[in-house]
Amino acid sequence: MQPARRNSLLAAALVAVAFPFAVAAAPTVYKVDSDHTFPSLEFNHMGISIWRGKFDRTSGTIVLDREKKTGTVDLAIDPASINFGLKSMYVHATGEDWFDIAKYPTATYKGAITFTGDKPTGVDGTLVFRGVTTKVPLTINLFGCVPHPMLKKEQCGADASGEVNWGQFGMKHSEYAKGDAGRVTLRIQVEAMKQD
Repeated sequence: MQPARRNSLLAAALVAVAFPFAVAAAPTVYKVDSDHTFPSLEFNHMGISIWRGKFDRTSGTIVLDREKKTGTVDLAIDPASINFGLKSMYVHATGEDWFDIAKYPTATYKGAITFTGDKPTGVDGTLVFRGVTTKVPLTINLFGCVPHPMLKKEQCGADASGEVNWGQFGMKHSEYAKGDAGRVTLRIQVEAMKQD
């Protein structure tokens, strides 16, 4: 083998050893921080006020590939953790006319993150709630990442919003499941920690 040829092959080998990850950056996995993540909902109550409640228990993972500008969301929401701040409302909401948590103890949301430029701006997702699967797109209104001051890991967060209708889920309380009366605004605050 010619010396020049041998030297060029050696140089290529050294580059491959020195920069094994230069070809493509791996997607980053984030674990949802349940203490800082609260999907919430708002809906009209008899045309005279707006009721608001939040789910206190949510878990899951978020994956971001910033190089390819793609990502995924995979969340599990505990319907029994709904909190309206009123015991009688909790009993009604978790009963069979509404969430029916005895029959449907889990809810999930999974989807693909969409980007505008370098930032996530939406999720094309599917909600499974009360045994019904329906498309629920979300708009990401706010997104950011910072170093966690104590754990020294990247912490990302977002504020998202969307809309569903009670009538999509077969609820028996017909007054709240028709037309505008059944409209529910979703507002989701989420934070997630980068995994090693």
